[in-house]
Amino acid sequence: MKKYLTFLYDCFRLSFVGDWRYHLWMTSLTVLTLVGVYAYCQQLVHGLVTTGMTDQVSWGLYIANFTYLVGLAAAAAMLVIPVYVYRNLHLHDVVIFGELLAVAVIIMCLLFVTVDLGRPDRFMHLLWRFNFPLSMLTWDVIALNGYLLLNLHICGYLIYCAYCGRRPSPLFYVPFVFIAIVWAVSIHTVTAFLYVGLGGRPFWNSAIIAPRFLASAFAAGPAFIILTLQIVRKYTRHEVSDEALLTLRRIIQVAMLINMFLLVCEIFTEFYTDSAHVASARYLYFGLHGHRALIPWIWTAIAMNAVATILLVLPASRGLKLLNLVCVLAIVGIWIEKGMGLIVPAFIPTPLGEVVEYVPTWHEILICLGIWAVGLLIYTIFVRVSVPVLAGEVTYQRRAGGPDRERLSTSEATY
Repeated sequence: MKKYLTFLYDCFRLSFVGDWRYHLWMTSLTVLTLVGVYAYCQQLVHGLVTTGMTDQVSWGLYIANFTYLVGLAAAAAMLVIPVYVYRNLHLHDVVIFGELLAVAVIIMCLLFVTVDLGRPDRFMHLLWRFNFPLSMLTWDVIALNGYLLLNLHICGYLIYCAYCGRRPSPLFYVPFVFIAIVWAVSIHTVTAFLYVGLGGRPFWNSAIIAPRFLASAFAAGPAFIILTLQIVRKYTRHEVSDEALLTLRRIIQVAMLINMFLLVCEIFTEFYTDSAHVASARYLYFGLHGHRALIPWIWTAIAMNAVATILLVLPASRGLKLLNLVCVLAIVGIWIEKGMGLIVPAFIPTPLGEVVEYVPTWHEILICLGIWAVGLLIYTIFVRVSVPVLAGEVTYQRRAGGPDRERLSTSEATY
C-alpha cells in the first residue's frame, strides 16, 4: 500500500512539472474548463432553455460530440490489434498512448451525456429502472463504462509495473486486452444501434450506419494519435519511429476509403429511390423549403474527407508535413459529418412535417469547449506521467534511494 500511495503521489507531482510551454498549455485548458463550468452552472439554474435545442430538435451539439468521441475511444483498438494480434514491433512503444486516449475520451463522453440530461439527478431514473436487455440505452451504459474500466486497468497496471521496475504478468492484463478489442468495436456498434433502432427517425434507419461509424472512427482515432505521437516525440525523450506513424497512416488510408464508399452508397440509396423519407437527406445536402443551415457544414465535411482520402492514396502523404494536413482534414471532416451532419437532420422535418432549424447557442459552445478542455487536460496529464515512468526515469527504487533494478524498455513494459 505504501508503494502504491507513493506511486500516486509521484504521478500527482509529475503532472505539475514542465517548461513554460507545458504550463501555458495547462493554464489555457484550465481557463477553458472554468469557463465551461460557469456556462454549465447557468444551464443548471435556467434549464436547457439556454441551449438551441427545442421540442422538435431534442439532440444537438452535446450528442454530436458524444457520437464523435465514442468513435475516437474505439480507435484505441487500431493500436492494440497490430501489437497483440499481429505482433507489430513498431507500435509496441506507442500502444499505451492509444489506451490512455480511450480513457480520457470516455470520460468526455460521460460528461457530454451528463450536460445533455439538463439535470444530473435524472441519472437516478436510469439506475432505478435499468431496463436491460430491452433498452439500447442500457446496453450503451454498460458498453461505455465497461470499456472505461478495461482501459483503466490495463494502463494503470502496466504503468505501475514500470514504476515498480518489474515485468508485468501477462495473466493480469493480456486477457483484458483481447476483451477490450472486442469491446472497442461494440461501443460504437451499440451507439449506432441506438440511432438505428429509433423507427420514428427514418434518416437513421439504415443498415450501414454501424459500419460507417466504425470506418470513420478507425480513421479519426489514428489521425489524432499520429498528431499526439509527434508532439510526444518532439517535446520528450520518448522514441517514436516513423514506421509506427506510417503504420497508422495505412490504417487511416483503408478506413477513409471504406468511409467514403459507404457515404456514396448512402447518398445513392436516399436520392435514387426518392422515397417519402428523403426529406431529411434533402434538407442536409440541398436545403428544404428555404431552410439551408446545414449545407455549408456537410459540404465542407465532404470536401475535407475527399481531399484527405485522395492525399492518402498518393505516395506524397508519407511525408510528415502532408500527413499532418491529412490528419487535421480527417479529424475535422469526420467530426462535422458524424456530428452536425448526422444528429440534427434526423429531427428535420418532424413527424408532423414541421421544419424547425437548430443553431447552437454560446452556452452550448462554451460547455462543449469546457468538456474538450477537461479531456485534453486529463490526456496531457496521462502522457506527462506515463512517459518518464515507462522510460525508467521515475521509479520507486530511485525515490527510495535503493539500487536501481534492471530497467525495462517501453516495449517490455507494454508487451
